[in-house]
Amino acid sequence: MTKAVRYDEFGGIEVLRVDDVDRPVPEDGQVLVQVRAAGINPGEAAIRTGAMAEIFPSTFPSGQGSDLAGVVAEVGAGVDRFSVGDEVIGFSEKRAAQAELVLVDVDNLTPKPRNVSWEVAGGLYVAGVTAWRAVHSVQLEQGEAVVVSAAAGGVGSLAVQLARRAGATVIGLASERNHEWLQSHGVIPVAYGAGAAERIETAAPAGVDAFIDTYGGGYVELALALGVSVERIDTIADFAAAAKYGVKTEPGTDARPGAEVLAELAALIADGHLEVPIANVYPLAQVRQAYTELERRHTHGKIVLEP
Repeated sequence: MTKAVRYDEFGGIEVLRVDDVDRPVPEDGQVLVQVRAAGINPGEAAIRTGAMAEIFPSTFPSGQGSDLAGVVAEVGAGVDRFSVGDEVIGFSEKRAAQAELVLVDVDNLTPKPRNVSWEVAGGLYVAGVTAWRAVHSVQLEQGEAVVVSAAAGGVGSLAVQLARRAGATVIGLASERNHEWLQSHGVIPVAYGAGAAERIETAAPAGVDAFIDTYGGGYVELALALGVSVERIDTIADFAAAAKYGVKTEPGTDARPGAEVLAELAALIADGHLEVPIANVYPLAQVRQAYTELERRHTHGKIVLEP
């Protein structure tokens, strides 16, 4: 037997539990990964509550989670890219990553560089690929000004760095306690809340060219009020506003395979060109506590589970 996060009905954090389940057996093209770290994400909480049931229907008992990093424990027939003992980064498309052992399609894995920590690797997929696609979606050019909301969060903290690498002037909306971190990464920090539009205009006197919204709650409207054209606004959180105004939702026009983007991001991390802040690490048994912290929506970086 092995342990995995499960829930039997839509609901709040209280429906989560850790069960003993049968050891998975890899089929053709699958790899069994012994998980060392698994990231958690706001979208998983929305799926668990049933808020996204029309988009992501569930069957019960349901597992949870996409992000993972670990060691290959077994390979199925036809798998020749990985061997038992290899260290890998990847993702589950079956909402099953928050577990000790996870079956992963071989195409959803990439080697983990030795100098990338388990915590960083395990929390990379959703936030990293989302940030990468959002930045590519708004098509930044050298010297342009882009605003990123929730700039110190799991996705935002990566989006600001990737936007800087694209040559943009980056304005990060965040609480003041995260301003020092943003400044250390070449980002102009701006406090969110009342008066944010005026503060952004002061930070970008020539105007704002693009806007990446990683939080929701009116930032699409703020971007439009700042004069940003709809094709240069991308939201990963406010789908109602996207439908209403016609702005983008990542991945935009560049939907490279997730494992390919993961490999690129992992290489940037290994070379010291990209930082993934880790807000906290919890044992698998404390999955409820981990999501309690996540759902406060004030973390700096990623929260990760360690089976």
